[in-house]
Amino acid sequence: MAHSIAPSLLAADFGNLNEAISEVNNSAASLLHLDVMDGQFVPNISFGIPVIESVARVCTKPLDIHLMIVEPDRYLSTYAMFKPEYITVHLEASTHLHRSIHKIKELGCKAGVAINPHTPIELLKDTIKDIDLVCVMSVNPGFGGQSFIDNTYTKVTNLKKLIAETNSNALIEIDGGVTIANAEILSRCGADILVAGSSVFRAPSISEAITALHG
Repeated sequence: MAHSIAPSLLAADFGNLNEAISEVNNSAASLLHLDVMDGQFVPNISFGIPVIESVARVCTKPLDIHLMIVEPDRYLSTYAMFKPEYITVHLEASTHLHRSIHKIKELGCKAGVAINPHTPIELLKDTIKDIDLVCVMSVNPGFGGQSFIDNTYTKVTNLKKLIAETNSNALIEIDGGVTIANAEILSRCGADILVAGSSVFRAPSISEAITALHG
């Protein structure tokens, strides 16, 4: 399967964070996914700048920062200081999405746009050529360990068609409920990056779980 794995740090044991990141460093993971939650855009709070600063010092994998926050533009410069591969903002939280995308690129990062399960992919039509990554939420954002929403398969297939029709270079990332049971199907539908939290960090071996998700 031609897809990458991005373990989601939200599911890690924060009492043994250095050990978890060390395992990710030595694994086949392509990115480390960081969910930033503010308790307003989503009904939960995760971690903020001090934690990401600590993670960035020890993680050797590129960072994939997913901003589940209101007014993301206010913080783009701050998160860009950690030199992540991607900064992703939610379409639903971005009043001026085109401006946000280009601001991320001006800061030297690749621009991601996330869409919630209820958001139609057609809303990306006018910006898809400027987007580097579309993060398709396959659970309702805010909490880890949720069940995968099956309609995601159709959504990914249709998004892949939109990308092809517009000659976009955007990659498709799936975030939520990713397991060995659905990884291969998602890849066949067109997913390029699979974000996995519980199925990685709650496994007996983080590195072996990541390898298994590669198929």
